[in-house]
Amino acid sequence: MVDVGGIAGDQLRSYIERIERLEEEKAALAADIRDVFAEAKGNGFDVKIMRQVLKLRKLDKDDRDEQETVLDLYKRALGME
Repeated sequence: MVDVGGIAGDQLRSYIERIERLEEEKAALAADIRDVFAEAKGNGFDVKIMRQVLKLRKLDKDDRDEQETVLDLYKRALGME
């Protein structure tokens, strides 16, 4: 193991290479996700709305309910309902 200035070079290289591989995998997954959105759009689905649904599904029920309540309140305050 090469130690330069108190840094273990081999260990650092290992971390960097692992991160690089993960970044490559992440880029490939992002491309796959874009392809799925393109397919959905081609079948008539609204991708913008799908993205909103994905965000909502990540929230637990209480957080989702709170956001919907506040959104409704804001819309009423602006005369949108």
